[in-house]
Amino acid sequence: MTGDGTVGKALEVLDQVAAFGRPVRFGELLSQSDFPKPTLYRFVQTLTNQGMLAYNPERQTYSPGLRLVRLAHAAWDQSTLAPVARPHIDALSNAVGETVHLAQLDAAQVLYIDKRNAGKPVEMYSQAGKVGPAYCTGVGKVMMAFLDEVTADRVIEQQSFHVFTEHTLDTAEALRAELSDIRQNGYGFDREEHEPGIICVAMPILTDTGRVLGALSVTSTTSRTNLAGLEAYVPILRDTAAKITREAQNWSFPDYHTKEATRI
Repeated sequence: MTGDGTVGKALEVLDQVAAFGRPVRFGELLSQSDFPKPTLYRFVQTLTNQGMLAYNPERQTYSPGLRLVRLAHAAWDQSTLAPVARPHIDALSNAVGETVHLAQLDAAQVLYIDKRNAGKPVEMYSQAGKVGPAYCTGVGKVMMAFLDEVTADRVIEQQSFHVFTEHTLDTAEALRAELSDIRQNGYGFDREEHEPGIICVAMPILTDTGRVLGALSVTSTTSRTNLAGLEAYVPILRDTAAKITREAQNWSFPDYHTKEATRI
């Protein structure tokens, strides 16, 4: 339970509602809540009155409210690379004809903030707004590879190392070796590490001082191409990353280490 007082507790309730992924009844919330019934009810009513939750009287369910949606859209536009990168992601997608991802680190995980589907879309986990593992995705690994040593150690310690496929890196030692290779090459791969048949080449987006802003990837399938074929996209990935960095020079982003806004 958070130690941030009333606001922190209210945010816990919002997180709980959102985690269901569907409209939820009060009884369901109560069954999974650490709060006593009167306390939980008070938070739910306050959040509903403020438009952060929406109540359906016919079904007697709660769901995220429109005010929360508006705030989320504002945060998305002001706190991610997505608006800056959008035209460059479009151009990259048109040039390669494969799926393109834009991602940033959210603590020790990957937050996908934009995506362009291939001409012939492929079913895969990643979608804009989804959070994924860092240790077994191309975008996650290239971002980790260029973190400062202290931050990298902390992020690596937080990885779950769940084995998704036979190619998943399942130890910190294996991951560190991979990150060393990525630093030498300047880019990295996903070798079917998160999903069978899904491969990618990824490039970090770095400032002139080496600060990690995010990452780009071109993703395909083993039935369509191979790692050598994806590696051919490294020059255009590098060029696109450089263009995004230049566009971002006067933009403020939250530093995921401190959660405070910083300029690059």
